[in-house]
Amino acid sequence: MARILALDHGAARCGCAASDPSGTVVRPLGAVERPDTRRGMGEIERLVLAEEAERVLVGLPLTLSGAEGAQAEQARAFADRLSRRLRVPVELHDERLTTRQAARGPGDGNLDSRAAAHLLESYLARNPEGTRG
Repeated sequence: MARILALDHGAARCGCAASDPSGTVVRPLGAVERPDTRRGMGEIERLVLAEEAERVLVGLPLTLSGAEGAQAEQARAFADRLSRRLRVPVELHDERLTTRQAARGPGDGNLDSRAAAHLLESYLARNPEGTRG
């Protein structure tokens, strides 16, 4: 089984969440401020190591119709930069409605990290084999 770190990318903040090795428990982590900076990238790299993540999941903000806009382009560029820096695979996953879900429901952590937790839960539900190393 593999631990996964999920990131809800934004220019100001990047919400973070991690799974346990079995892929059954997801918990929000602290958000990373200004993730596109050298310092922000370093913080994400440290999180990958601290959480022993074997995969990083970056939310892809699609429109309700499934189209990609400017935010999706920014998320793709962010994921590309991460994949060049990290020694673990980086994937994109549809994050439609995760922020809305995070805002509606109670939970631990800040809104961005709760959105990352919803992203990771969605990914694990659709890809149960994705938890295998």
